[in-house]
Amino acid sequence: MPRKNSTDTKIYVLDTNILLHEPHAFLSFKEHDVVVPMTVLEELDYIKDSKKDVARDARVSIRAMEDLLHDASPENMVAGVSMVGMGAGETAPTGSLSIYTDLSMAQSQQVFTSNENDNRIINVALHLQKANAPQQVVLVTKDLNMRLKAKGAGLAHVEDYRTDQLISDIKYLSRGFHRFEGNFWDKVKSVDSRTEGRDTIHTIPKAMLPEAYINEFLLDESNDFAGLVEAINGDSLEVLDLGYERLMGRHAWGITPKNIGQAMALHALLDPHIDLVILTGPAGSGKTLLALAAALEMVVERNMYDKIIVTRSTPEIAESIGFLPGTEEEKMLPWLAAITDSLEVLHKHDENVKGSMNYIMEKANIQYKSVNFMRGRSIQNSIVILDESQNLTASQLKTIITRCGEGTKIIVGGNLAQIDSNYLSAVTSGLTYLVEKFKDFSGSATLNLDGVVRSRLASFAEENL
Repeated sequence: MPRKNSTDTKIYVLDTNILLHEPHAFLSFKEHDVVVPMTVLEELDYIKDSKKDVARDARVSIRAMEDLLHDASPENMVAGVSMVGMGAGETAPTGSLSIYTDLSMAQSQQVFTSNENDNRIINVALHLQKANAPQQVVLVTKDLNMRLKAKGAGLAHVEDYRTDQLISDIKYLSRGFHRFEGNFWDKVKSVDSRTEGRDTIHTIPKAMLPEAYINEFLLDESNDFAGLVEAINGDSLEVLDLGYERLMGRHAWGITPKNIGQAMALHALLDPHIDLVILTGPAGSGKTLLALAAALEMVVERNMYDKIIVTRSTPEIAESIGFLPGTEEEKMLPWLAAITDSLEVLHKHDENVKGSMNYIMEKANIQYKSVNFMRGRSIQNSIVILDESQNLTASQLKTIITRCGEGTKIIVGGNLAQIDSNYLSAVTSGLTYLVEKFKDFSGSATLNLDGVVRSRLASFAEENL
């Protein structure tokens, strides 16, 4: 058992989905004690041998706990083993980790008598709350229904796992651009401009935009100015003058922007110095179409990259069609219909649309890959398009991005209003985490596309349904 009746520390009881979301989550509770119910270990044991994408996360979590507990006696594992030395820096844990079995609990001590795993975990938390009063016991789970059940059963404190949550509300998510009221130049009190080749760079006071970050676009309401923050030097910003009309004149593979958001996205997509482009926005805002058009332009027309790899999360693929006949590409096609739809749009004026598509797919060396099989690879000199990333965790996105080797550009797109995962929300999605973590990285750019341009029907539905 953890330290009993201490009001200075809390006891956190972890659900299985927490350790699948973040395998080392038990190290994130600083001076507080962490309890992992035996039921959680049983679930991790089942998942680690499955064909699910989270099987790896289950194995990582089990190994991390084994590293801490391998020398502990059975009595010590129940009493709690100190986690001192397991972390680094200010967040290094100083509490303990213990494994608690609900099998030792008398039937009379259990609120839920049915044997469902969720009920068994809640019973452990309720028992610890009673046995350790007045010490605060907190059940941590990403399962909303489990949180409701636990509260209804009498557990005073139930929380989501928020250690990797960087913003409290989605409205605070970085949009990738800042729009000044009125005219931009009316706001500038001092400026030093210089010319580098064909580019004009303005040095302005940082006080104009104290929260500015690298590769943030600057616009004004009058549509007279468009710029890009290229560097932050102390109290000044170096802004590349893009020119509003010139920015709107960008094009790729026959596609021209329909609004300033798409124009900024195209600029970032076509910039060879930007390795990561993150596109967020509602359905129909043009994320996939712009990404594919820019990729084809850079691979086929400019010969900047060797191939295009298209991928997205496919949680059901291993269980449902993983063992059926067919290549990986054939199995991926149903999940990547958005890409083939976009290819059809890009070639709709060709006489032989299907022939043009097949030719371009071969010419651009377009490959459809499953996220499940991206681990262990090193992708060189390619463009990677990651679609529907709002359903991935930060850990899963890290796995994919770290596959990108020299000369590779990755385009990550997603709609935070269409999250299908049972355990993610807009603020806890890996896409949100990615936007906030990379906004100060000079090799990345983020754009929120806020206009639906697919059709007037799609626009009306987005705004009114």
